Amino acid sequence: MGAHHPRHAAPESGQLRRIAVAVVAPIAAITLAAMIWLWPADGITVPEQSGSADQVSGQVTAIDQQPCPEDLPDDVNGCGTAQVRVTAGTDEGREVTTPLPNGPGAPKIAEGDEVVLIQTTSPDGDAYAIVDHQRGNELWILVAAFVLALVAFGRWRGVTALAGLAATFALLLFFVVPAILAGEPPLLVAIVGSAAIALTVLYLTHGFALSTTVAVIATLVSLALTGVLSAVAVSALHLSGITDDITTSLGTTHPVNMEGLLLAGIVIGSLGVLDDVTVTQATTVTELARANPAYGVGQLYRAGSRVGRSHIASVVNTIILAYAGSSLPLLILIVANNDSLGGVVTDQIIAQEIVRSVVATLGLIAAVPVTTGLAALTFRKAA
Repeated sequence: MGAHHPRHAAPESGQLRRIAVAVVAPIAAITLAAMIWLWPADGITVPEQSGSADQVSGQVTAIDQQPCPEDLPDDVNGCGTAQVRVTAGTDEGREVTTPLPNGPGAPKIAEGDEVVLIQTTSPDGDAYAIVDHQRGNELWILVAAFVLALVAFGRWRGVTALAGLAATFALLLFFVVPAILAGEPPLLVAIVGSAAIALTVLYLTHGFALSTTVAVIATLVSLALTGVLSAVAVSALHLSGITDDITTSLGTTHPVNMEGLLLAGIVIGSLGVLDDVTVTQATTVTELARANPAYGVGQLYRAGSRVGRSHIASVVNTIILAYAGSSLPLLILIVANNDSLGGVVTDQIIAQEIVRSVVATLGLIAAVPVTTGLAALTFRKAA
């Protein structure tokens, strides 16, 4: 006589796969239809910039250092001139003389450096000025090192991660940015673009597994919640989205709703951490269901939630540090000019970063129970 063993359906059963396809297919179709609807029909109209200067590439061939008649407040290269050979454009091969660059952010130059010059035309002829270093070759080397390290460590998974990264950049550059520049609502564009990124990148990176489908659905639910929370927070705090010269210039030269752009940035910025949390939670519950076939929905949910709470505790600190690091110069300047802690915190620049951090964190916290509950129901087992 043999003992009776209960039979359990495998987590990746055909029936569950069909249900997953039935759920995801309409979402993908709606996302595609929304992208087609929001896609700029007539391209992007870029306003003409009066007085803009052309940029050309060059190489410093000689430096003529001269004593300064007086102390420079922002001395970088001292006084004198640099001989630069133009290496691209209609004036390629031409030797030009430029003043040595000084001032905040001016590049420190030496003979042989590859530099970027701006060319201006006046009644007295063409004038050139060095504004930056060329760094294309160095960037390519850095990217090549990144690709090699990722592929060497991740192997095939590293290759799919690179493909997912390429898809993300393509969707941002060819859909999200052009649609916003064309005057479409930034928040709607961000949600549609983020949905397209999640649907494309998660399946491309993690494969067409049931756990990936759970992660995709949970990511989209959490993104929608993040969008609602960000809209409420930005409206309640009266944030304009214009906090520096870049946002001011963008708001005045292009038909972009800057408040909407702030919301779009919060949604897109949250996506990168959201998919990490949802994939981890879905995979954790999947492995628990496989390792413990007798677990029911409640047991899977509680076990998965314990992992999720530990994950969230570390990710929250990551989000805060990421936003603080990106805004550190502004934070230092504001603190240096304002002795009141309340004044610092309520300043629009800092308040904007607080909203980014808090809303993103709330979206992440919501993603844990959503993903864990959905995964537990999907992979439920008879107790």
